[in-house]
Order: sequence, then structure tokens, then C-alpha cells
Amino acid sequence: MIRAGILGGTGYAGIETVRLLLRHPEVKIERIVSQSYAGKKIAEVYPNLMGICDITCSALDIDDIAKSCDVVFTALPHGASKEVIPALYDKNLKIIDLSGDFRYRDVKVYEKWYGQEHSDPELLKKAVYGLCELHRDEIPHTRLIGNPGCYTTCSIMGLAPLVKAGVVDNRSLIIDAKSGVTGAGRGLNLPNLFCECTETMKAYKVATHRHTSEIEQELSLLAGEEIILSFTPHLAPMKRGIFATCYANLKKAYTTGALLELYRTFYKDEKFVRIYPEGSLPEVKHVSGSNYVGIGLTVDPRLNRVIVISCIDNLMKGAAGQAVQNMNLLFHLPEDTGLTEAGMYL
Repeated sequence: MIRAGILGGTGYAGIETVRLLLRHPEVKIERIVSQSYAGKKIAEVYPNLMGICDITCSALDIDDIAKSCDVVFTALPHGASKEVIPALYDKNLKIIDLSGDFRYRDVKVYEKWYGQEHSDPELLKKAVYGLCELHRDEIPHTRLIGNPGCYTTCSIMGLAPLVKAGVVDNRSLIIDAKSGVTGAGRGLNLPNLFCECTETMKAYKVATHRHTSEIEQELSLLAGEEIILSFTPHLAPMKRGIFATCYANLKKAYTTGALLELYRTFYKDEKFVRIYPEGSLPEVKHVSGSNYVGIGLTVDPRLNRVIVISCIDNLMKGAAGQAVQNMNLLFHLPEDTGLTEAGMYL
């Protein structure tokens, strides 16, 4: 059995990782680390686990984690992970980091968008960006995964086939994306309280959201040239989900059917990608609670523009589900182990 530890196990991404690992046939959870709830049983913090998991949360002890675990999921705030992970890495552990601290190929890009120095740029060079569908061959050969963000996973996967094939003007890319409130984490924050975010919708961090740089990094690698795009996130009155509407100008005339075939070819062996037939588009409820990505598109012939709709669950394929998918690759297990359940729909 793979022995797992979750650092930051009482946040939304952390507890979703716990939930998935509890039903994983090849994993035993050995440690749940939480500075805020050390000494409390996880079922006291999340009563849905009552009678299912009686692990007591513990404070961080690197030596104890190293003795007890084979893999560590670090569901810590941005900035905190990079202070903890080097010590875990030195203990020969495999690490899947759900923060943004090890997602970048260029430390200068990280420091620009996160507004802080990276404490271990040499270790950053050893990390692999954990978008499994794009970096599957690299993932098994590292011990440190930078698990992608939720907006980024949804947006990159929506645009990747077009950019890779060179059929769109890369200067025309626009992403309009909506997130469920769980994307903001579990901490108390006035704009995320129920009465502040229900029955409304709002844009935030317009032209400054950190995930912009992550999307640009991966699409630039696919295109073989630098891509700069427009990304606008919105908070939607739902608990979970990412809904990205992506726009791109076509270099020549294509039909919707032709581009859908391009997508089917690009993702032909991907277990978690669903390409919708012409005339049908994905919705958040189609993927909520699952590790699946729903993608559909339409060509607007008046403007010679393609509009791509991409949907994921931000806590699953956008965080914990993708982290478990990465773990499966790291340990040479079937990639969908523990992840094949259908979404909740309701």
C-alpha cells in the first residue's frame, strides 16, 4: 500500500484529497496535518467522515512524515509550500503540491506574479507541471509535481488542441471564466460570505489574476512561441465548478465539425476528457464531483471565430482529483484508479 500524508488536510482541496484517498484501493492515509486543528479528529472538523475516518490531525513534523509516508500532498497556501517542500524533498519523499509555488519553469515569472522571491529556485527546476494530459511522460520521472490550478486546467485544456495545431491567431485568445466559491478556500473572507456572493456574479483581479501566467506558460510551450492572452475570472453563486468560455480567431475558415474532429484526435486516448458532439455543450453539473473535463465548441462563421466551452470541478480535476491522477502516474498505477465515479449532477 502507498502511505500518504496530506498537509493542509482541513482546507477544501485538502479534505477533498482525503475523501478521494479514503476510497483509493492502493492507498492508506497515515497523516493529516493541520496547524489549526492539531489534536482534533478529522471527523470532528468534517462530520461527514464520522465512522469512516478517525485519524487525529497533527502538527507538522518533517521527520515523522518522512518515516510514515511515501507520498505527501501539500495543500498549503501559496508561499507556505515552498518553505516546507525542500525539507520533504530532502527526505526522498514524493510530493504533489497543490499550491502555485512549483508550477513555473521560470522563477522570474513566479516572482513577478506572486510578488515574492522563491526560496528554492533550484528545486523549482526539478518540478514537473502536473497537467497529466500534457506532461504524462515527464511525471513518472520526478519526485515533485506542481499540481495545476483550477482555472488553468480548464482553460489550457479548452484551448490546447487549437494552439498546438496552429489554426488560430494566438494574439486573439480571450478567456472568460467563472468559478464556484470553494475556489477561494475555506478561510473567512467577507466577499465570499453567503449573502455577499449569492444571487450575484462579479469579476475580480481583472487583468492581474495569477493563473494568467500559468495558462500562458503552457500554451506557449504548445505553440512554440510566446502567447499573451486576456483572462478574466468571475465568482459565480455556486459551490464548485469552473466554466470557461474561450474565444479565438481562426486563421482560415473551419466548420464546427472539423474542429471537433481535431479535438477528438488530440484527446483520443484521454480517459477524463469528454468532447461533446456538435450542437451540444458541457455544463458544470455534468462534471461536478468528478475528475472529468467537458469540452464543446461552436464556430461563428460571421467572425471566423471559434468559441470553446470547457468545464471542470475546481476541487476535483482542478485540485484533488488531478493530484490523485498525478499520484497514480508517479506510482505506475492505472491513471484512473480511484477516480472513475460519475459526477453528482444534482
